[in-house]
Amino acid sequence: MVWHDVQCNAVGHSIFVFLGSIFEKSGLAEELLETIGIVMGRLRGGLALAVVVVGTLLAATTGVVAATIMMMGMVSLPVMLRYGYDKQLATGTIIASGTLAQLIPPSLVLVLLSDQMGVSVGDLFLGALIPGLMLSGAYGLYVLALAFWKPALAPALPLEARDISTRMLLLKILKAVVPPSILIFAVLGSIFFGIATPTEAGAVGAVGACILTALKRRLSRNLLLEAAHATAVLTALVVMILFCSSFFSLVFDALGGNTLLTTFLAELPGGKWGFLLVSNLVVFVLGVFLEFIEICFIALPLLVPAAQQLDLDMVWFAVLMAVNLQIAFISPPVGFSLFYLQGVAPAEVKTSDIHRGALPFVGLQVLVLMLVLLFPQTVRWLVDLSAASS
Repeated sequence: MVWHDVQCNAVGHSIFVFLGSIFEKSGLAEELLETIGIVMGRLRGGLALAVVVVGTLLAATTGVVAATIMMMGMVSLPVMLRYGYDKQLATGTIIASGTLAQLIPPSLVLVLLSDQMGVSVGDLFLGALIPGLMLSGAYGLYVLALAFWKPALAPALPLEARDISTRMLLLKILKAVVPPSILIFAVLGSIFFGIATPTEAGAVGAVGACILTALKRRLSRNLLLEAAHATAVLTALVVMILFCSSFFSLVFDALGGNTLLTTFLAELPGGKWGFLLVSNLVVFVLGVFLEFIEICFIALPLLVPAAQQLDLDMVWFAVLMAVNLQIAFISPPVGFSLFYLQGVAPAEVKTSDIHRGALPFVGLQVLVLMLVLLFPQTVRWLVDLSAASS
């Protein structure tokens, strides 16, 4: 049974990882960022807003944070700095937007949480979509508001940088933006409308990414091997951690630890709200120091029995934990997204710039977490709508 679960998880998430690898290594993601940057560059803060939009689109394609942040860091950060953007605003926008891949479907986090928390991955994809778009919208509004009040921090592109004819711009949009958008809609739409399972939709998306790459005349044996290698490395890591964590869970349960912990958590002062406060604090602290995979496989399953005993909606609780993990991922001093960007940032960008730049976006994430906590319908609305229509 353990090995069967391992195989199902490996197949389920590796297809989305392969899809994201093809999209990133083929240059499709880079073209998308450049084109949207030109479209929005005439606005104050337009480049930063383009990063938010592209981060949202890539999150709906890759589901892998590291690849998204590193690609946007290499492509957009030097451009933003060259045109006078504040270092902290530029780095914070890239970190926060890239980390949307933690939450917006087809997020790898959601795929893993679905198994560990015993809920449908399709329901999790539906439930996480609105909170993910709330985060994306909050980032965009923050960037535009800051650019309005302090134009020097995020100037518009100079005329020569966006001197392109309307015909050429429309052609670039048609080639660089429309095909990936159709692919994203095909993958997520087929899941949301019940046409395909997440694994089937991911397989179609992976084939679609290969077709788009072939149409660009960039599909090669080396590209496929690089994408397959990246997928195999991450899949092997997940399988090993899942296999070992399953043994840990079995031993922990056999020694009575699960029963003891469930009793303790379920009897915390404040009942449901006391449990939610403690569980969110624990996951946040762990998320600062550990990879989300370890937390999903080892820590979160320990919270599930108490959540069920308190009669919490498990889809809502799982999405709440996913938002929490996203906060931890960009929180100084050791949030993993900070180091992903540091690895590709130009020499003039200091570590302190990256850490300070992340802080306003941590605040925005906490705000969205509170909204999801206080208004469960932000998660349940699409899930209930889908259930009613089926």
